[in-house]
Amino acid sequence: MKVCSLLCLIVTSAAFSQQHTPEQLADLQLKGYNTRNIELFLEAYSDSVKVFEFPGQLSYAGKETMRKNYSNMFNKLTDLNCTLKNRMVLGNTVIDEERVIFRKNEPVFEAIAIYKVAHGKIQEVYFIRKNQ
Repeated sequence: MKVCSLLCLIVTSAAFSQQHTPEQLADLQLKGYNTRNIELFLEAYSDSVKVFEFPGQLSYAGKETMRKNYSNMFNKLTDLNCTLKNRMVLGNTVIDEERVIFRKNEPVFEAIAIYKVAHGKIQEVYFIRKNQ
């Protein structure tokens, strides 16, 4: 019994010590987005994630709200794809310049996403959208 407990403790400790870097979290959610895999997409986010329109207008909060919003989009938009044009990383902040295709016959959407990371998850996202 002691061996099993010790082994479980070692495995659990190793899992917690392998946190993703902020850049890896941004990559993870982008991969989930582009494959329309909601579980992979949400893996990068904290349960209490907050999503803002820059500079500080709260759009929504919570991973379950994010799940509902993005699941709906992933199901409806089969052409959905985000291309990373540029990335800057400074400490716990990742700033991505993105080009998004919602539907092949529509214009490309341009935006900047700012990801703030703490405790191994994305805690806040700020979107800056190009004025059309």
